[in-house]
Amino acid sequence: MKQTVQIYCKNNNYYKDFPIGSSLLDIYYGFDLKFPYPVVSAKVNNKSEGLNYRVYNNKDVEFLDVRDPSGMRTYVRSLCFVLYKATSELFPESQLFLEHPVSRGYYCNLSHGRAITDEDIARIKTRMEELIAENIPFHRIECHTEDAVRIFNEHSMNDKAKLLQTSGTLYTYYYTLGETIDYYYGNLVPSTGFLKVFDVIKYYDGFLLRVPNKDNPEQLEEVIKQEKMLDVYNEYRRWENIMGVQTVGDFNELCLKGYATDAIQISEALQEKKIAQIADMIYHRDINGSKVKLVLIAGPSSSGKTTFSKRLCVQLMTNGIMPRAISLDNYFVDREQTPRDKNGDYDYESLYALDLKLFNRQMNMLLNGEEVELPSFNFQQGRKEYKGDKLKIDDHTVLILEGIHGLNPELTPDIPEESKFKIYVSALTSISLDNHNWIPTTDNRLLRRIIRDFNYRGYSAQETISRWPSVRAGEDKWIFPYQENADVMFNSALFFELAVLRMHVEPILMSVPHNCPEYCEAYRLLKFIQYFSPIKDIEIPPTSLLREFLGGSSFKY
Repeated sequence: MKQTVQIYCKNNNYYKDFPIGSSLLDIYYGFDLKFPYPVVSAKVNNKSEGLNYRVYNNKDVEFLDVRDPSGMRTYVRSLCFVLYKATSELFPESQLFLEHPVSRGYYCNLSHGRAITDEDIARIKTRMEELIAENIPFHRIECHTEDAVRIFNEHSMNDKAKLLQTSGTLYTYYYTLGETIDYYYGNLVPSTGFLKVFDVIKYYDGFLLRVPNKDNPEQLEEVIKQEKMLDVYNEYRRWENIMGVQTVGDFNELCLKGYATDAIQISEALQEKKIAQIADMIYHRDINGSKVKLVLIAGPSSSGKTTFSKRLCVQLMTNGIMPRAISLDNYFVDREQTPRDKNGDYDYESLYALDLKLFNRQMNMLLNGEEVELPSFNFQQGRKEYKGDKLKIDDHTVLILEGIHGLNPELTPDIPEESKFKIYVSALTSISLDNHNWIPTTDNRLLRRIIRDFNYRGYSAQETISRWPSVRAGEDKWIFPYQENADVMFNSALFFELAVLRMHVEPILMSVPHNCPEYCEAYRLLKFIQYFSPIKDIEIPPTSLLREFLGGSSFKY
């Protein structure tokens, strides 16, 4: 009698028996599920797996298409492998660099020795289309890590060899696509035929890999202008090149040789220098005889806005400017006037949760030299209160306003543009795992938030991970559309920080129960953070942005 396993499918709440050793793709077809878009991966007992994964025990399975973040990651990784195979065949003497997400795509470059041309882009796209039409299978090969390191060294893929050599794992895996090998830290689709929607276009001095829209995967994401963000990434890339640290493998080697302290000191110094430069820009800017009177600081969750604001205030004071911080939270409308979200709950992230008329009136009065009484919001009663907190500013005062809506033109329509200086802050992680595996900036911020929520807000990692999708949705709506409005962007990511965060976040992530949906994300983050050689935080200065999340800051929050 043939042995079987019982599969519970979360997509339809059905149980069904399958032959032992069946692949997830076999099981998907066996359940005859009707997805609107192609399935690309699955969660097995709340862990992400590829559709070639074979089942030998009873399992819970949930199939995913690209509308799910885990499914989208699988799709994009697979597409990157096709891109690498195409470029390695067309330009065998060049090296492909998949650098960072920008303009709702992925910025790429070739070590070409010359500028990339439109003809190069057309050839790459055509070859990718041919590889996808051939429906070539992806194969995952598991082996001793030392064997994988040897294979990658033989193929002159030293970035991957370094990463695996410094990871400390006994076994690892790599992927093949025909005769081409590569490494990706996650699942791939079964074959190239799954990758129907993509594009490759010229983008500044490189090119942009375009991917499906997360809500309508039959269409491509719209390309949006993000020149300032690209400039920030490129600036940090130049710094890393100077330091000889482009990938996590490079960084791990640096630490193993005893240079972790130097890395911390240089990275912190570069950030302080940048903050000082921004303070100088504010001091020296004079448009039509009008100086900056209102500094607006915006950025997504856990980007380090608060510590950045405090460090900027210090640098402004060295220029003879007296900063005065004003909290947007005190300008909330009364609770019953707060807008509702699609679920009927109060939407405190909405711009219209703020009393915009009062805010603009008071800001203009201050800029005109008048005295105002600032409100204070009573969160228990859901009402504004006035407690005699009066403010009048002079020529040496600059108002500092930190909040998610700082770059939204609707926040300050009545305030002259020449009086405003707008800053966007985010953790734009520029170091990559290797040349074909970038580090998502959202992962950097999520790890920061998990640590802070656990240490200071009483939230478990499970709770933080559960809330993260709604946080991200609010950022997509209220923050990211306005980031290019900034006069300057500040990258709060420190290239050593993930090695430090590892020491703090591992035990928190390990506490997430295996039987909850959030375990999938916790497990992925644990696997990811373990690529970094851990560094103790003892040498992180008390003024560091990281101290906002780790504790031990000399600033008061």
